[in-house]
Amino acid sequence: MMNQENKVQFNLKNVAYAVLTQTNGTASWGTPVMVPGAVTLTLDAEGDITPFYADGIAYYRAIANGGYSGSLEMARYPDQMLQDIWGYTLDDTDKVITENVNMEPKSFALLYQIDGDAGNQLYCLYNCSGTRPGIGGKTNTNTKEPQTQTSNISASALENGDVFVRTTAQTPDSVRQAWYTKVYEKQAAA
Repeated sequence: MMNQENKVQFNLKNVAYAVLTQTNGTASWGTPVMVPGAVTLTLDAEGDITPFYADGIAYYRAIANGGYSGSLEMARYPDQMLQDIWGYTLDDTDKVITENVNMEPKSFALLYQIDGDAGNQLYCLYNCSGTRPGIGGKTNTNTKEPQTQTSNISASALENGDVFVRTTAQTPDSVRQAWYTKVYEKQAAA
């Protein structure tokens, strides 16, 4: 367990996804699958501030929480994630992977770690959707620079209103050690 709160953060790593299933308002997730090669994650808060005017002033301001949207850049999205999230199929015989326009992408939880000066923080965005990663390439010149792939990610609330969770300096080691074994859900007090 960390003893003090981070002053700064850096270094995205340990990205994972877990397929989300929602049945009758109840969310459940598959086992998290690690995705190596995290480069950048940039998510901006979504939502507006709407003022209500009365008595000649901004009497009240309604603030809407629309979750987050942005992008996740990876060294390369693995074939397993393409199949699990975006519905690509792998032929049993010739082992060729196919994208089909009629496949609906699945929602997923996105788990990741960001290091800090005092310790790491673990995150889980509960209800994400993402665009298929782009395709690109570039010829080598006198240097050999890896090419990356990016998916536009949107994280919205579950039916209960939860958008994400993050560990803190006081989070017990038992919670941290179990972070990637299953999607974190607050357990009801016994």
